[in-house]
Amino acid sequence: MRVIDDVGNPRIAYSGVVSKAVTPTAEAPGGGPTPRRDAEADLALVLSFLNTTDAEEHTDVLDHTEQWRRWCEERGLAQARDLDAVRDVRDSLRASVTHSAEDEPRLPASTLWPLHVTLETGVPTLSATDALGAVLAAAVHLVATDHWDRLKICPADDCLWAFYDRSRNRSRTWCSMQVCGNRKKARSWRERHTTS
Repeated sequence: MRVIDDVGNPRIAYSGVVSKAVTPTAEAPGGGPTPRRDAEADLALVLSFLNTTDAEEHTDVLDHTEQWRRWCEERGLAQARDLDAVRDVRDSLRASVTHSAEDEPRLPASTLWPLHVTLETGVPTLSATDALGAVLAAAVHLVATDHWDRLKICPADDCLWAFYDRSRNRSRTWCSMQVCGNRKKARSWRERHTTS
């Protein structure tokens, strides 16, 4: 059973249906949708993309072309065709938010994706022609608006869910203190008391 909170956390409480993360508002050059540029929509899209792999369920949307097509379709985005590139970007973004030296991004520094700048009522906006470009445009917006460093990966080996740290001092560690945090505390307590 998939459980979510306001940004797709699988560990909080079931809330029914996840709304579309990106609402197409216009056609971008090349015919793809132009995503709305608000932080919550960008955050929802990026988190959804980061969580296309699920350690608890042992599934990966990017292992199957049909699942990836459905993921794109549910968000109103054109499907990026090269699943290897999509997987590399996802893994690189996940490594970036874990800040782990062992999970170094695999992409060369010079890798480029086609993004466009459009003017929506005079405001410059990044847009893209496919889902991968839309995710990257959303990620750039999160970086530019100082939200990127609040993206984290839950350290629980059986979770590894990407979440957004909404705590005031950016100190949240677990996707859910009630589930993953409590499991870790219980394991630590058992280890201390069985070795005594």
